[in-house]
Amino acid sequence: MDRRVALVTGAARGLGRSIAVRLAREGYLVAVNHRSDPDGAATTVKACGGGLTVPFDVTDVDAVHDAVKGLERDHGPVELLVNNAGITIEDWVVMGRDDDWQRVLDVNLGGTRTCSKAVLRRMLGRKRGAIVNVASVSGVRRGAGQAAYAASKAAVLAFTRVLALEVAAKGVRVNAVVPGLLDVGMAERMNRDAREQRVAMIPMGRPGTGDEVAGVVAFLASDAASYVIGQGLVVDGGLTL
Repeated sequence: MDRRVALVTGAARGLGRSIAVRLAREGYLVAVNHRSDPDGAATTVKACGGGLTVPFDVTDVDAVHDAVKGLERDHGPVELLVNNAGITIEDWVVMGRDDDWQRVLDVNLGGTRTCSKAVLRRMLGRKRGAIVNVASVSGVRRGAGQAAYAASKAAVLAFTRVLALEVAAKGVRVNAVVPGLLDVGMAERMNRDAREQRVAMIPMGRPGTGDEVAGVVAFLASDAASYVIGQGLVVDGGLTL
C-alpha cells in the first residue's frame, strides 16, 4: 500500500521541520517545501528518514499549483496539508513600510489560501483529506510592533473557520494550531531580553518545543480528530490565559 502523502510548507527548518519529522513517524511520506533553502530541506528529509523536497514560493500561484500537480502525479494525492510557511517583519504601524506589511500578508495569509486551493480539488473529489494551518498566539493577544504578523495570523484563524465550514460536508477537515513561544523557529531570533520577558509571562515557565506543537498537528490530522473542524488549538503553556 502506498504511503499517505503530507505536504508541509516552510519545512526546511524550525517548527516546519519538527512537524515533518513527527508526521514521518506517523507513517506519512512527507513532502518538504522550501522557497530557497535546499540544504535545510535536505536536512529535514534526512531527519524524517526519507521523503522528498518540493521547492516553491507559497505566494506564486502558478508555482504552487504546478508543484502540487507534479507531487500528486508522482506520489499520489496529498492526504494532509500543513500550511506552516510564514514570516514576520516587525515595526510600529506609523513607521512600517507598506511593502513589508503586504509581504507578511501575502505569505502568511495568501500562501495559506493558495496552497489550500491547490490540494482541495482532489481532496474534495475523493471526499477525504485534512488541512492544518499554523496560526500564532499573536493573532489572539496584543504585541506592539506585530501589527502585520498579528493581523495575518488572526486572519488565518478566520480563514480556517470559514474554509472548514465550506468543505466539511465533503469529508475534508480544516483546523489550526496556535503556538505560543517556542524553542524553534522565529523565537530563536528574538532579542534575548524580549525573549526572557516573554518566558516570564508563561505560567509553565518555559518555551514550548517544536515536537509539542507537532504532536497537536499530528492529532488534528488523525482519525482521533475525525469530529473536529474549524478549531484553533492553542499550544502556549498558558501564555494566553
